[in-house]
Amino acid sequence: MTAMPTFTPPDADFERRVRESFARQPFMSLMGAQMGALAPGRAEIILPYSESLTQQHGFFHGGSVGAVADTAGGYAAFTLFPADSTVLTVEYKINIMAPGRGDRLVAVGEVVRSGRTLTIVRVDVFAETGTERVHCATATQTLMCLQGRSDARA
Repeated sequence: MTAMPTFTPPDADFERRVRESFARQPFMSLMGAQMGALAPGRAEIILPYSESLTQQHGFFHGGSVGAVADTAGGYAAFTLFPADSTVLTVEYKINIMAPGRGDRLVAVGEVVRSGRTLTIVRVDVFAETGTERVHCATATQTLMCLQGRSDARA
C-alpha cells in the first residue's frame, strides 16, 4: 500500500466547518453516528452498534456500512475544499469483505487525489470490539466541489 499524499487545506478553519456540516446531517444523527478524528484529506466516522442498524443475522446492515463510508469519504474531501463551497457524492463503489460485527464501525476516508472539481477518496471500514479490529469494507468514491454554494440547507 502506498502512503497517502500530504495536503494543505485552502481553509485554515476546515475542522470547524466540517464538524458544523456533519452536525446538520439528520440521517447521521438518526443512526447515532459521530465524527471522529479529522485532518487535511482525512475524516473518521464512528457508528456505535444498535440493533436498529442490523440485518437478519445481527451484523451491521450493508446500508449502514455504506452510509458511514459515504460520509467519511465526503468529509475527507470537504476538508480540502474552499470555505465557500459544499460537497456532493458523484459515485461510490463499496466491497464488503467481512461481516460488520462488533461494538462499532469506524469508517476512515482518505483523499487519494484532490482536483479542482472532482476529488477521489478511498474509504476503509472497520468493525471494532474492544481492541479487536476487522477490516470489513473498502470503498472508492468520487466527490464534487460546488464552489460558491453554501453548505447549509436552503
